[in-house]
Amino acid sequence: MPEAPETEPAILAEDRERVRYITLNRPERRNALTMAQLGQLFDKLAEADAASDIGAIVIQGAGDAFCSGIDLDPDEIDLDYDSRSFEQELALVEPFRRFEEMWRLRTPIIASVHGYCLAVGTDIAFHADMTVCAEDAQFGYPIVRSMASPSTHMWTYLAGPQWAKRLLLTGDMIDGITAAKAGFVLEAVPVDKLANHTHALARRVATVPNDISAANKAICNKVLELMGYTAAQEAAREHNVIAHQSPAAQEFGQIIRTEGFKAARAWQAEQFG
Repeated sequence: MPEAPETEPAILAEDRERVRYITLNRPERRNALTMAQLGQLFDKLAEADAASDIGAIVIQGAGDAFCSGIDLDPDEIDLDYDSRSFEQELALVEPFRRFEEMWRLRTPIIASVHGYCLAVGTDIAFHADMTVCAEDAQFGYPIVRSMASPSTHMWTYLAGPQWAKRLLLTGDMIDGITAAKAGFVLEAVPVDKLANHTHALARRVATVPNDISAANKAICNKVLELMGYTAAQEAAREHNVIAHQSPAAQEFGQIIRTEGFKAARAWQAEQFG
């Protein structure tokens, strides 16, 4: 039986005490986003940034996860890696360039992570200015085992090369406590305290006048620009395309198209052990 159509917007927005809450709202898919919905997220972030009465933005997920990645439904995303040129592949990852827009917004962004934060979920969380998470949150990029390389790269900036390689060379997941120790996130708190803890931090940030907050955010980001942030993101998109040329990635995509995502995951698990 086909799934019932979604009746609520995939991205919600609500204001509380100068804080704009942007909620990923596909709980039935653990907030996996289509490419169009990812674009809607960026649009919502831009709208919040343009609001003079908003001093901080919080991104969170509805249900039991923050974001489990891009929706790999073949009806939603083109998985025909074996039939595209390198240039066509680059065009398809062009939407991920909008993470750089997110990075350069004037308004501070806090990601509040619980449950799964996988693949593009990590792109979202790691492009926030600060990320707080539940102690039992799960961070990872499992498709590096057989499908792709991340389309953005904040891993090495946040945690250094060894932790970046530890996760990107295995596809393993780590919990929130480990993510905080490694430096991927600011801090981890018990899941039942996450919402209040996030709001207290966001409200504290929002107390600072917008123009002063923007100046202080900008200098932090400019230091990362001096460390090659823009070039790193360009390289990440290119390496994502290179990874798609792997026979393993092409087979993974073919299994999804013909047998479904569960079958592809089972094939990946069998290959990886």
